[in-house]
Amino acid sequence: MPHLFSYGTLQLPSVQLSSFNRLLTGTADTLPNYTLGTLEITDPQVLAISNQQHHPIAIPSPGDSITGMVFELTEQELQQADRYEVDYTREQVTLASGIKAWIYLPKNP
Repeated sequence: MPHLFSYGTLQLPSVQLSSFNRLLTGTADTLPNYTLGTLEITDPQVLAISNQQHHPIAIPSPGDSITGMVFELTEQELQQADRYEVDYTREQVTLASGIKAWIYLPKNP
């Protein structure tokens, strides 16, 4: 099963229920060499689900780190996460724990 590292709204129970029809169980982890910025969300469906106009965005930054949660998803749920994260692109990284996980990064860094 694929792993997904969330540092933002996918950690919210309301977003999980809307996106996956269930609450996810996760483990705390860290994404090294990134810092948090802010991304303005314009997609009406994402705005309705998250109820937040600005979402966090991971930006490369050597020496910094972002804490978040790593979730195990099915392939179908990963596709559902892609539909929610329309303003992002998905890439694979290695977390501080050594787990390889997908994360959402800016489409145009």
